[in-house]
Amino acid sequence: MSELVATVTGFARTLRAAGVGADHDRTQNMLRALDHLDVTDQGEVYWAGRLTLCATPDDVPRYDRCFAAYFGGHRAAMARTSTTTTVTRHLATREDAEEGQDDGTAAPATASRAEILRHRDVARLTEAERAEVHRMLAMLRSGRARRRSRRFESAHRGRLDQRRTIRDALRKGEVARLRHKRHTTRPRTVVLFVDVSGSMAPYAETLLRFAHALVRSEPRATRVYSVGTRLTPITAELRHRDPGTALNEVSKVIPDWSGGTRLGEELKEYLARFSARGAIAVIASDGWERGDPELLGTQMARLARQAYRVIWANPHKGYEDYQPLTGGMRAALPYLDDLVAGHSLAAYEELSERLAHA
Repeated sequence: MSELVATVTGFARTLRAAGVGADHDRTQNMLRALDHLDVTDQGEVYWAGRLTLCATPDDVPRYDRCFAAYFGGHRAAMARTSTTTTVTRHLATREDAEEGQDDGTAAPATASRAEILRHRDVARLTEAERAEVHRMLAMLRSGRARRRSRRFESAHRGRLDQRRTIRDALRKGEVARLRHKRHTTRPRTVVLFVDVSGSMAPYAETLLRFAHALVRSEPRATRVYSVGTRLTPITAELRHRDPGTALNEVSKVIPDWSGGTRLGEELKEYLARFSARGAIAVIASDGWERGDPELLGTQMARLARQAYRVIWANPHKGYEDYQPLTGGMRAALPYLDDLVAGHSLAAYEELSERLAHA
């Protein structure tokens, strides 16, 4: 039974990441429905979820795609209707990509095929493959390392809560019990800078979708900025639950797509206007700095003094022969806690794990 609960709750999280309103109550309704059904029958599982987890007609296509992906890409058996609907994952096969075929259909992706996609450079994917990676990114639920806050909560052990102890004593006429308190925790803030310059064009959209997943996971503890020739805050636009809509909104507010990179000037502006104190600062860039590398080094030093941790995600770091030889990377390297790859879905998942355990 515990395995069934874990499977259903995981499926519900996948649906919520895709924009389906599969909340806690609907998830419980699906579990209650499965108590009366054969959970080994995929058709019955499909209908139990569709009737309980979907809130609107718009949820049904998303539900179908997520069901096919989550339960292995099999066809969903429609045993209780006179029509037959085929659910497939939209991913072109390698043969179709090589032959240039595009007839609107796609073969279901196997687990091994999905694993291959996870490790491939997103700059070298076909449009269909990139769409599949983006779909998997939308399902990414990023955890977050926690930090101690200034607030307190009641506890069985810890610091003596004098106020509550005295209030109890005044109410009861004696000190019947000592009250204790401890600090609460909250997610550690992540400040993400996404390079949208020309040299980062093959990776910018995928990185912004990764940023969307971070914002959706921890909306109050994630701040995102695009960097190029200007520093542009885009957190508000990324809060929309649908990735496509969020990216459309982002594209409207970024004025410097595919331009140059002046990261030193932008970090200086950020540190003058905002603060990264106690946060995890993540810079997603290839390090091709058009500005003064010395200025970048100075601002990286300031950022490192403020931030809890500084991580640089470079798409080229995913290759064995990579050397940080650009002026920007050489200037930033002494102030980095981590230099990680930023070229594939697996690299973004690894970065997400770092944020969860920093």
